Amino acid sequence: MNQVVLIGNLANNPEVRKTPNGVSTCMFRLAVQRRYKNPQTGKVDADFLTIIAWRQLAELCGRYLTKGRKCAVTGSIQTRSYAAQDGSKRYVTEIVADSVEFLGGRNETGADESGAAGEAPPDAGFTPADISDDELPF
Repeated sequence: MNQVVLIGNLANNPEVRKTPNGVSTCMFRLAVQRRYKNPQTGKVDADFLTIIAWRQLAELCGRYLTKGRKCAVTGSIQTRSYAAQDGSKRYVTEIVADSVEFLGGRNETGADESGAAGEAPPDAGFTPADISDDELPF
């Protein structure tokens, strides 16, 4: 099973691009702290992992994520290779996101920053029903 769950802070602003076929892709780096302290420095080291999101998830990440923002990513590890300019073969390991959950408090505008990408906001354009509690069947 190839599944990874990460929680960390964005190390850069997301980059949204389109493939030649018009499919959206978003790339960002996630700084994830290790579970232990470095014995030499006494500080907790971090790994900087490349996250790739596709299609609607890519658009949402590009719209709502910013550098420093905390998020949880669920996805799979993917390794690919390419030919460098000097002709050598290079390998890249990335996390392909299946879901991204925005974590944290409120942003500068006062809007709630938490919530999973792709989920509708709680009101989602619906108006509450004008029903008293006595009329409810439960």
